[in-house]
Amino acid sequence: MLESLGFLTGSPWIYAIIGLSVLLDVFLPILPSGVLVITAATAAAAAGSTTVTKVAGAAEKVPHEVPSLLILVLCAASASVVGDLVAYRLARRGGDRFDRAIAKSRRLTTAQARLGTALNKGGGALVVIARFAPAGRSVVSLAAGTAHRKVKHFLPWSALAGVTWAGYSVGLGYFGGQWLGASWVGAAVSVLALFGAGALAAYVMRRPTRQTAPEAA
Repeated sequence: MLESLGFLTGSPWIYAIIGLSVLLDVFLPILPSGVLVITAATAAAAAGSTTVTKVAGAAEKVPHEVPSLLILVLCAASASVVGDLVAYRLARRGGDRFDRAIAKSRRLTTAQARLGTALNKGGGALVVIARFAPAGRSVVSLAAGTAHRKVKHFLPWSALAGVTWAGYSVGLGYFGGQWLGASWVGAAVSVLALFGAGALAAYVMRRPTRQTAPEAA
């Protein structure tokens, strides 16, 4: 069971902790923001399952401190968008310093070019996909800023990416807890599913570059 983390998931501060972690992981991708979201959602699933299985006449109400799934999604999604915009603004105002940093990284240079093409064509699916890839959110947000893309072109896709990622993460934690039980096994499976989505997103982001490499040669 997840009793050892009860002091965290059972406190209203869980929303602040998750929000801060999601906001900052655009700069520090090593922060376990996704794991925190899944753990909180698993705790909510555990409380719901416990209440439902109580016999008639002995049912207990779900404690008020149990994380709300809707608030978890809104908190994580909002923090994701705010973090994206902070990185975007810093890169946009960074001038030559950020331009030189981008030029030194093939990954950032490629992302900048691909993102610009995607946004100019009205399709920002790359922003959504990058939200799941390891450090992909950082690459896309910084690339959009250094390329001076308009906020009205970047923000809607950032919002969609945040909501999609938050909903997916909360859903993994909740349904994982429902189907596999509120144990470390259920949480671990949910986290692996999140990492699996990240690996797939990273593959999709790299694939066009690999395909066009022979043509460039």
